Amino acid sequence: MNLPINQDIAGSWVKVPVIITLYFWVIKILATTVGETGADFLIFNLHFGLGNTSVLMGLLLGALLFIQIRTRRYVPWLYWTTVVMVSIVGTLITDNLTDNLGVSLEASTIGFSLALIVTFFLWYKSEGSLSIHSIDSVKREVFYWMAILFTFALGTAVGDLMAESQQLGYGLSAGIFGAVIAVITIAYMFYKVNAILSFWLAYILTRPFGASIGDYLSQPVSNGGQGLGTVTTSAIFLLGILTLVSYLTISRVDAPAIAGDSE
Repeated sequence: MNLPINQDIAGSWVKVPVIITLYFWVIKILATTVGETGADFLIFNLHFGLGNTSVLMGLLLGALLFIQIRTRRYVPWLYWTTVVMVSIVGTLITDNLTDNLGVSLEASTIGFSLALIVTFFLWYKSEGSLSIHSIDSVKREVFYWMAILFTFALGTAVGDLMAESQQLGYGLSAGIFGAVIAVITIAYMFYKVNAILSFWLAYILTRPFGASIGDYLSQPVSNGGQGLGTVTTSAIFLLGILTLVSYLTISRVDAPAIAGDSE
């Protein structure tokens, strides 16, 4: 799903990838998977526990967001590290609601859906657009990261609801989410469905898609997985992220120099 550069950003620097390419979606899915397996690794393998892991990851995310928001332009490694951390924290928020507070996955799905709708409403009312091509101010970036956090938390709830509560399994759940993403992509490319709507729908669905893939690979065979474990799965996907982000840093294919750039 390639999104072109909007004319209204010429002469300015946005804080996120300017051109949404296949690299963006691949890294997003990899980051989503790491969010699922990484959280499990810290909680279970390193025995941090859900509470300690949540506090630690929350503090790290806060520090990264502070640096990201203060940065004047899009920096691939910083942006994608922040996305990975948002993925982990989004997963932990849903897990805390489910495991510590006893909130059902159905209630979490409804709650995060409403939170995302309210965020989009306030963002549009304040800025007049939900386009990611206009993230060039602190206010817009705050709305952007709030929306992303809620998409990750919502995606976690939906993914767990389908794979575990509805007992569809990780592989089938990944197939269903992948099929819906494919339909959205076809609708955008061939039937000219609104680009902003298509982007955010795909962004939301890549969360449960990636998480289902992560669980399918990492979970024991007895639980419907492939038994790779969280360490191996996280390492493979982190290596993929590192490789692709390094390429984007060098090539700048997702953020070429635009009019007015002289720095």
